[in-house]
Amino acid sequence: MYPQVKLDLSKANPQVLGQAGSESLSVKRLTQEDESEVLAFLAVRPIHTFGMAGFIRSNGIVSPHNRGEFYACRDQQGRLEGVALIGHFILFETDSDAAMRAFARLAQQHSNVNMLLGEQDKVEAFWAYYANGGQAPRLMCRELLLEQRWPIELHDEVPGLRLATIDDLDLIVPAHAQTAFDESGEDPLEKDPVGFRQRCAHRIEQGRTWVLVEDNRLVFKTEIVADTPDVIYIEGVWVDPQERGKGYGLRCLSQLNRSFLQRAGSVCLLVNQKFGGAQTFYKKAGFKYVSAYDTIFLQREH
Repeated sequence: MYPQVKLDLSKANPQVLGQAGSESLSVKRLTQEDESEVLAFLAVRPIHTFGMAGFIRSNGIVSPHNRGEFYACRDQQGRLEGVALIGHFILFETDSDAAMRAFARLAQQHSNVNMLLGEQDKVEAFWAYYANGGQAPRLMCRELLLEQRWPIELHDEVPGLRLATIDDLDLIVPAHAQTAFDESGEDPLEKDPVGFRQRCAHRIEQGRTWVLVEDNRLVFKTEIVADTPDVIYIEGVWVDPQERGKGYGLRCLSQLNRSFLQRAGSVCLLVNQKFGGAQTFYKKAGFKYVSAYDTIFLQREH
């Protein structure tokens, strides 16, 4: 089993915040012209910034597919002190306390955020600034960041494992919705059925969803969320409950990871600490523990 750790978490203009504390930092919405600088900033810690880097590489800095907007925090010389994505998610990267405080104040102006995600210590620090004036927590989860690198154990290949096509959408949507419900406690097919289906279709169109389909039945699926030169982040690993324990998941994941590691330094994923069976599976598949993450699902207006 991986380490078990305890979860303990004890209004400005969104365009430009201006000065942010005694360090005189400024916060401003990013544009496409900032892409190279931001990616270089995020590449300093690629295993922890895969989320934002993945969105930018897939969609660009400015895109409705990001479901939010990117912001930069800069010092008086214009140097980047932090980057954040704020909208449906709150993701951020900074070592500056003042920048974290500024991002938290900005996030308080968004009343329909779904989730805050980050390394345990950073989320705790962010929450201290955000909680008084931000959305209330709905569900708090401890997650474990796991990583796989070369060498990996070889398993028999699965001939039918392939990229999904739009014809597979009706098979993929309920499976992916189930993984989302298991994690968040909310059924996306009840909250936003049209949008959820569109997002599943978009990921298929991007070539990010892998499936094993037998007799018009989905046996296995997983999805690439972030694809960078350093890290490929996957989520939504799902095996048909009737086929679990037969080796499908292990063989499919091994086959995909061999392919992914030919173009990236590592493959990573997050697993909920309460899912002991999943932790055992990923350990068997060769994933190693990196660090603890916290996910806080927030109460939304709608």
